[in-house]
Amino acid sequence: MRYHVLATDYDGTLAHDGLVDAATVESLRKLLATGRRLVMVTGRELPDLLAIFPEVDLFEWVVAENGGLLYRPSTKVETPLADAPSESFLKALHDRNVGPISVGRVIVATWEPHQAAVLDAIREQGLELQVIFNKGAVMILPAGVNKASGLLAALKLMHISPHNVVGVGDAENDHAFLRLSEMSVAVANALQAVKDTADLITEGDHGHGVCQLMDGLVKNDMADLNAKLQRHHLVLGTCDDQEVKLSPYGRSTLICGPSASGKSTVATRIVEALQEQKYQFCLIDPEGDFSELEGAVVFGGPQAPPPEDEILRLLEDPKANVVISLTGMPIPDRPPFFLRMLSQLLQMRSRTGRPHWLILDEAHHLMPAEWVPPDGTLPKELTNVVLITVHPELLSGALLERVDTVLAVGINATDTLTSFTRIAKLPTPQIVAHVMDDPQPGELLLWSRGSSQPPQKVQALPCKMERQRHRRKYAEGQLPPERSFYFRGPENKLNLRAQNLMLFLQMADGIDDETWEFHLREGDYSRWFREGIKDENLAASAARVESLTSATPQETRALIRAAVEEDYTLPASLPLPVPGAS
Repeated sequence: MRYHVLATDYDGTLAHDGLVDAATVESLRKLLATGRRLVMVTGRELPDLLAIFPEVDLFEWVVAENGGLLYRPSTKVETPLADAPSESFLKALHDRNVGPISVGRVIVATWEPHQAAVLDAIREQGLELQVIFNKGAVMILPAGVNKASGLLAALKLMHISPHNVVGVGDAENDHAFLRLSEMSVAVANALQAVKDTADLITEGDHGHGVCQLMDGLVKNDMADLNAKLQRHHLVLGTCDDQEVKLSPYGRSTLICGPSASGKSTVATRIVEALQEQKYQFCLIDPEGDFSELEGAVVFGGPQAPPPEDEILRLLEDPKANVVISLTGMPIPDRPPFFLRMLSQLLQMRSRTGRPHWLILDEAHHLMPAEWVPPDGTLPKELTNVVLITVHPELLSGALLERVDTVLAVGINATDTLTSFTRIAKLPTPQIVAHVMDDPQPGELLLWSRGSSQPPQKVQALPCKMERQRHRRKYAEGQLPPERSFYFRGPENKLNLRAQNLMLFLQMADGIDDETWEFHLREGDYSRWFREGIKDENLAASAARVESLTSATPQETRALIRAAVEEDYTLPASLPLPVPGAS
């Protein structure tokens, strides 16, 4: 279920001429029966609302006074969300003959055309107040207080994200909380400015329109509108100069390709897009590849298994993202741990709609091809799950049949996609011949199940976090032997392995001039930067140094070091390796 909360304005939306009819009240009850929850967001002061709407107990929270007051009908507790207006300010309004005036716990309200006098009083007293208009009403509130801030306060207490909210309203003061909601709805009688920015306009006016909205939620969770809600889509990359986006809500996505093909880069781009849109994610990390992911709390590691209870407690906060590292667990223990966590995460989703996305790195370690899920382990549709693996055939068929979108990376992307469709027993998509010719770094093949369109070649957006992670790895990590640099000299007398840039520079300072010059003239430095470090800019800088014919070894060493240090932050020097060691 995508939408767990209906947040509705009162006057002009739920109510007509101040009253809510019996049919609308009955629709509210039917919506509650689905497990959804109700929040009222109104500009009215609480006593007025309670006097005319006896069914207020249907609502879990009431945001009153245009965001200034929070009220819980079940406990009748009122919580002001800002300071009360000062007596000096009220006197200043009285002195300017502003009236009638209504004073709430936080709000001060009057009517047009008194806005000019109100602004004069605010300016004269040097107060940090704002004026909000609502169909002729003039509402004065502390700066930053509006319907959106009040709704956020209620959602925080409910442990609900705005991404799981449908908001419906009709007037100027509704703009803020409608923009906050995952889906914004304007009733037919709404102001044109509200209709212009809403995701949906109901056919009915007032409560009739809200009833139509609630009927859609009960029927299919407003699934018919998923494709239309573009403002929350996740930007993945470009194709033919057009943005390519993933829907923030739908079936699972499979990222597959051989080692070092760019799977983690694509996954990191999706993570960055989730963070940009403020969707919550939980990433299962069997091999520690995401242990330094920014914007997430990492649980577990080489020294300790991840604590299940602490993970679930943190995820109760919609703003928290989690990486669960399994590197400290024996390999046989990982699948059972994952299945326990999956069960609890899916239960949390059923209550709150979160975490919005689950990302499973090396998914074949968690649910391999031979795994058959017990009944009830996986829902019929596995929503918003990213599966990352080397080959589709390594994954359980129960997962593949739930995959909707395939992102194939690497030079064999077409073969990977063909392999997926064969195993999933789907028709093989027709791939335009030029689509994956000479794939470049960062390119991928995107295909959606059931799509009438051929696969797209997408240039993924560069990832800030992935670049930083790789820079750390190249600067001080441990590259495999085949990607390391070897100082051997003109007669192969040496065998000094530099498995990162830091060791490369240390060895460059320690080797003899003949060995340094030999590799320089052979173009070995630019070649390694390009192929081993995969940094075209650094390779180009090194090639320029290699082309110098009159520079001394000391000068070329300094120039190469400067090129490296321009883009890579290196830690303090370590002792040089013993000459001759491999």
